[in-house]
Amino acid sequence: MPNTVLDYINEHADEFFAQGAEAERIGRLTDKTVRLLKESGAMRMLQPADYGGYEYHPREFAEAVMRLASLDPAAGWVLGVCGVHPWQLAYNDRRVQDEVWGDDSSIWMASPYMPGGILVPQDGGGYRFSGSWQFSSGTDHCGWAFLGAMMGDPDGNMVHPPQMVHVIIPRADYTIVDDSWNVVGLRGTGSKDLIIEDCYVPEYRAMTWEDVSSGDGQRQSDRTQTLYQMPWSNMFPLGITSATVGICEGLLRLASDYQANRIDANGVNVKDDPYTMFELGEYMADLRAARGELIDNAQYFWDITERGEVASFADRAAGRATQVRAAWRATRAANEIYARCGGNALRMDQPMQRFWRDSQACIHHAIHTPNTVYHAATLSSLGAEAPGPLRKMI
Repeated sequence: MPNTVLDYINEHADEFFAQGAEAERIGRLTDKTVRLLKESGAMRMLQPADYGGYEYHPREFAEAVMRLASLDPAAGWVLGVCGVHPWQLAYNDRRVQDEVWGDDSSIWMASPYMPGGILVPQDGGGYRFSGSWQFSSGTDHCGWAFLGAMMGDPDGNMVHPPQMVHVIIPRADYTIVDDSWNVVGLRGTGSKDLIIEDCYVPEYRAMTWEDVSSGDGQRQSDRTQTLYQMPWSNMFPLGITSATVGICEGLLRLASDYQANRIDANGVNVKDDPYTMFELGEYMADLRAARGELIDNAQYFWDITERGEVASFADRAAGRATQVRAAWRATRAANEIYARCGGNALRMDQPMQRFWRDSQACIHHAIHTPNTVYHAATLSSLGAEAPGPLRKMI
């Protein structure tokens, strides 16, 4: 099946690239970028076919995110984050799928998943819900959101042991804080704060984190396609890490164009400097390796799932370590490439500086925290049980 979304992105590459600087200026994706993305069908790549989606292979999704991020980092990031939400919604209760997609199958969903509120059970069913959340990427253009929460008791106190929940909320129930996104990188993503003040949530619009992370939610749904049985810890980080690698690839493209005819401070054509050529070659290879290992990792979990097997915790931990390593490897390569572009590369009229700042912001995402992921993966490889805190997001 041809990747028509990737084809569309390539056909409109100049238009996507041109919107990046304006997105940074206004602090959100431009209206033109949103229009182009909707025309491309990019947000439908992981959406089920019975709701107007394409059900693409995760590898194809990753390739489209990388390419878009290499042209417009903010757009690639928003696609990487919001483009995974249809995948998770697909194995939720059919009633909420009908609510979200019933009238408009092109609608976008925001997040974040970090628990910012408490679900309080109500007599007769459902919950009352209040809270605040940061980092809701692309939220200005979304009609629904997945929000992280903690389960509470009827008095509004967290239950023990703690139970994390993902809650699906319509745009009418939350407020976007317009002046809440003032950052050094990924400014164009418009990752603003959200606030909810005492809204009602039906029970079917909540799913426990344990069901999501363990795969029980996927296995208990009526969707048997390989795509919707994939582990959450492979699928959700895939979009974010793909955007990171793509942004670094975009910086490399700009740096290569810039260096092609550059004369350095010593009056030497950069192409005639063997030391710089060696170093650039090394870091270009690192970027290619980061891309390759990320895509191979997605394929590995696809193959496991397609065989009807359930990925073990050790498999998932190793996969997460591969994703994290790909992000840091790509970003470090981008740092080294940018550092060899000379002083004029720092000027604000050079788009390289924006791509570099955006790449730095990518590794601040919690999904790219290396310490606990590497620790858990190494313990598992040695046959040891990773304790609770190390199992987070795995």
